[in-house]
Amino acid sequence: MKKIVLLTGSPRKNGNSNTMAEAFRKEAESRGAEVTVISATDKKIGGCRACQACYKNGVPCAFEPEYNEIAGEFESADAIVLAFPVYWYNIPSQIKAVIDHWYSFCVAGKDFSGKKTALISCCEDEDPNTLSGVKFAFEKTMELMDAEIVGEVLVPGVNEAGDVAKTDGEQQARELAEKFF
Repeated sequence: MKKIVLLTGSPRKNGNSNTMAEAFRKEAESRGAEVTVISATDKKIGGCRACQACYKNGVPCAFEPEYNEIAGEFESADAIVLAFPVYWYNIPSQIKAVIDHWYSFCVAGKDFSGKKTALISCCEDEDPNTLSGVKFAFEKTMELMDAEIVGEVLVPGVNEAGDVAKTDGEQQARELAEKFF
C-alpha cells in the first residue's frame, strides 16, 4: 500500500483545486493507497525564519508547533501531491509557508529521495502561461528535494466554485492518481 500525503492550499473548501484534489484522493484510495489530506489553510504556520535550528531540539522547527505536527507525514510518505489555486500568479501563502518549512528537511539532510510527487493547480486566467510560475516553483523544489515528479494537472480558466466541472480537470486528476501505481 502506498502512503500519499495530499497537501491542499485553497481556503475555499468547495473550490476548484480542492475538487480536483478530491477526485485524485478518491481514485488513489480506490487503488489501495492510504491518502492523508492536510489542508494548509487549516494550519497556523508562519514563514520560515531560516534560523537553522531545524531538528536541533528534536523537532523539525523551533518556532512552528503546527508544522511540527505534520512534518512527520511528509517524512514517512511514499508520495506527496500539492493541490492549490494560483493567487496573484504565485503559490498561495498558506501552502507556501508549509513548503518553505521543508527547508528543515534540507538542514537535517532528509531530502525526498525516492518519493513521488505531483502538482494539481488551477487559475482564473484563461492564459495557461499564468500557471508557469507555480509550475516552475514546484519543479525546482522537487529537484532540490531529489523527488520524482510523476505529473502535473494545470487547469486555466476556472474561478467560481464548480467551474472545474466544465473542464477535464477532475478526469486529469484521476488519471494522475493512476500514475502512482
